[in-house]
Amino acid sequence: MIRKIIHIDEEKCNGCGACASACHEGAIQMVNGKAKLMREDFCDGLGDCLPGCPTGAITFEEREAPAYDAAAVQQAKEDKQHRHPAGGCPGSAVAQFEHASQAQPAPAGRAVSRLAQWPCQLKLVPPRAPFFDGAKLLIAADCTAYAYANLHEDFMKGKVTVIGCPKLDAVDYAEKLTAIIRDNDIRSVTIVRMEVPCCGGLQYAAETALKASGKFIPWQVVTISRDGRILE
Repeated sequence: MIRKIIHIDEEKCNGCGACASACHEGAIQMVNGKAKLMREDFCDGLGDCLPGCPTGAITFEEREAPAYDAAAVQQAKEDKQHRHPAGGCPGSAVAQFEHASQAQPAPAGRAVSRLAQWPCQLKLVPPRAPFFDGAKLLIAADCTAYAYANLHEDFMKGKVTVIGCPKLDAVDYAEKLTAIIRDNDIRSVTIVRMEVPCCGGLQYAAETALKASGKFIPWQVVTISRDGRILE
């Protein structure tokens, strides 16, 4: 049938997630930092998501689309509530942690988390988020947390951390990192990578993003050996 349905311009989308939060039907989800219309039959065409978009990436269009399925929407809401009674999957929600531990030393003999925000996976983190405002950015390879025992205290403390593995994810992080650095008030960038060659992809993406952002930001690269030593 021909009906009114939303259209998302991915070029304009900055990944803020406002539309996904405003869509009560769950038709929109964030995928790789971009808003996606995942279920056309979940879109009622009323446009609750439109006022929340800061870049004008969402518009209406009339085209062939399945009819709005109110029963399926209700069932999906019930299923979601059953799976996550606290009110949604924490993996899809942006959160900022005001740990006292960010500013205070860890208690003697006890390790504490220095993670300042969620999500932290580079694939999942939105390019625009409140925790990036005035942040010192740590870009870390996944394996560094396992190879270097004191990563939280020596590198994560006081920083916003994003992690990734260019070999396992098989993606170029440069575009996402460029958007993060360009569109936010990033104060400094620290890249922590492993000595293995595949980690060069993470460093290259970060360096490319720094150049592409057009900003002059203090940055450094730290390389960790496979046995947990700082090499440079």
